[in-house]
Amino acid sequence: MNIAIIAPFKDVSDWVATFQALDPSLTVEVFPAIQKYERVDAVVLWQHPHGLLKEFPNLQLICSMGSGVDHIMADPELPEGIPITRIVDPRLTFSMTNYVIMGILNFHRQLFRYLEYKKNKTWDMSNPEIDITVGVMGAGQLGSDVLNKLKALGISAKAYGNSPKENYPHPYYYGSQLDEFLQQVNVVVCLLPLTPNTVGFLNRKLFEKFRQGTYLINVARGKHLIEKDLIDAISAGYVSGALLDVFQEEPLPAGHPFWEHPAIMITPHIACITMYQAAVPQILANLKNLLNKDPLQNQIDRSQGY
Repeated sequence: MNIAIIAPFKDVSDWVATFQALDPSLTVEVFPAIQKYERVDAVVLWQHPHGLLKEFPNLQLICSMGSGVDHIMADPELPEGIPITRIVDPRLTFSMTNYVIMGILNFHRQLFRYLEYKKNKTWDMSNPEIDITVGVMGAGQLGSDVLNKLKALGISAKAYGNSPKENYPHPYYYGSQLDEFLQQVNVVVCLLPLTPNTVGFLNRKLFEKFRQGTYLINVARGKHLIEKDLIDAISAGYVSGALLDVFQEEPLPAGHPFWEHPAIMITPHIACITMYQAAVPQILANLKNLLNKDPLQNQIDRSQGY
């Protein structure tokens, strides 16, 4: 089969080398140096130019380079009827959970406050801990792992999701119980999938329902957050601060107010990184399944968007 890697902002040399090492018969082309679009059977994507996929007349499979597929689903000219798969890697869960726990513990033990004290040579032993109850929005694989680790640490935590769950091992709220959920927590972690219903979910109306001084961690997608509303909510006291790994525009523009905001900590979308060593074998397995007309691994439900 012939595949094309379309990831304009990534160095994909390791991906190409791994594909060719594992299957020397495979033809791998990299956008924009694709010779004949009609020869491509499958595409491997990260932030592809919207509208480009319609140029592949014989496309049979669309593969995300990572666990998320919102960058694919956002294409208004996404071809109908072509299966879309994503990467599932336990290492992604490990890295994401560790990042979230780091952010929670930094808030709990006020690390950023003590960094400022160090700059100012301030010795202040008062109130070294903040009592916290964590609310995890998104109770899928990632959210559940975060909740399990928090329980092991003895940190009170609750989950919120879109639909009811039977026998969920943690306190769980869903749907219209959002207001009740928010009143139980003072750290909110966003791990929601990005769908039409969750775009802009982190907005002023939501922040006004927070307990005063709630801390926000967003590691899901930048489009979940209305960025100006966060700044306003911090000024109003609904939000005490935030740790953000994802943004509306990436890289974050040099003039963006988040860079200078004292209550907002940012990282450059590194909470979890897809490892090509884990991703390439999954994509190759799906190419084989496609040829054999077998079920695909980790195929998304287009109607759900994930």
